[in-house]
Amino acid sequence: MNMKEVLKGKLTDEELERVPRAFDVVGDVAIIEIPEELKRHKKLIAEALVKVNKHINTVCDKYGERSGDYRLNDIEVLVGKGTETEHKEHGCRFRVDLKKAYFSVRESTERLRIGKMIKPGEDVLVMFSGVCPSPIAYAKMQPQINKAYGVELNPDAHRYAEENVRINRVQTKVVPVCGNVKEACPKLGVKFDRITMPLPKGAHEFLDTAFEVVKKGGTIHFYYYDREDSLYEKALEYVNDAAKKAGRKIKITDKRKVLPYGPRIWKICIEFKVLQ
Repeated sequence: MNMKEVLKGKLTDEELERVPRAFDVVGDVAIIEIPEELKRHKKLIAEALVKVNKHINTVCDKYGERSGDYRLNDIEVLVGKGTETEHKEHGCRFRVDLKKAYFSVRESTERLRIGKMIKPGEDVLVMFSGVCPSPIAYAKMQPQINKAYGVELNPDAHRYAEENVRINRVQTKVVPVCGNVKEACPKLGVKFDRITMPLPKGAHEFLDTAFEVVKKGGTIHFYYYDREDSLYEKALEYVNDAAKKAGRKIKITDKRKVLPYGPRIWKICIEFKVLQ
């Protein structure tokens, strides 16, 4: 049985065609974007989703884009008791309250891809690290990593990060830090072999900090959103300008699409090595 079958007779045929087929699942929480014209049926749709997905206990409706310093979505619980859950991924467990902290299941593949690139002995920095999924995944995939630091501004996300480090037993490898990236990263006193910057809207404003703390020979993974017809143009301009201002020489090693963001808009990654 699928959602259309459950809702048949309760919605018109036209409304049934507009019911979203895709949604994100974090632990036992489903996050769906219900179109405005179906808002009056939102509880009915949520109940149908739970009926056909036995592993889902809570359904939330998401409004608009992430906003604010903490990158949070405005979500409404339609079915279920709350937005705190535990998500399993790549052999890791991540606890998160989706109303209080940002977490993306869609970035799971990218966490895995970067994790496989990390070499023994590396010091890795994750900017805007949320509840610490990336640093923890890196430490699990590369047990011989030296340290993985995660810097996050949101104090609620940081509290979950500390808990996630504990439950995944990576206390000797993962260091969660609460603070502003520009202020906190230089204070760590570490030169990093690898830096990931998974904040595609605004990460370019922190490239100067990345260049300040990256080691000679280190790699930076810079993320950005742009339209398909000029996909890498602006991102490369930001990277090259920041390198010039920092007096560093770089070599672009890869550029790739990561995730679709909207019609003909993609989240991309520019990877480059800092030669000196």
